[in-house]
Amino acid sequence: MMFYQKCLGGKLVFQEIGKTPLVKQMPAKMKKTILHASLTKKDFMIMATDMVGDDGLLKGNSISIALNCDTEKELRSIYEKLSKGGKRKHIIEKTFFGSLLGDLADRYGNTWLLYYKSKTKKT
Repeated sequence: MMFYQKCLGGKLVFQEIGKTPLVKQMPAKMKKTILHASLTKKDFMIMATDMVGDDGLLKGNSISIALNCDTEKELRSIYEKLSKGGKRKHIIEKTFFGSLLGDLADRYGNTWLLYYKSKTKKT
């Protein structure tokens, strides 16, 4: 989450299990794990947790995180930051529908779709 904050900006808040009533129900090794982490900026919030089901953490390609950027400069900056240590799948390019779009897998294997559409009206 700190990596995503460096890439996206925003306010990052962590709630450790050890600072909640749940600590009484958890093994000692869980005390420093994160119950909730939230990264908030403008109109978005990304949430995460260290809590996983009995099967443990299963990574896959079942989701992508889509982020609609406010400017082309913001899109390019976030793309550069998120792709460091990851894999650039599709470079940023203009689509047939007039928007900029790029996608990548970050260093943790999470897929991001970054999108920007100019708000300039054509007459």
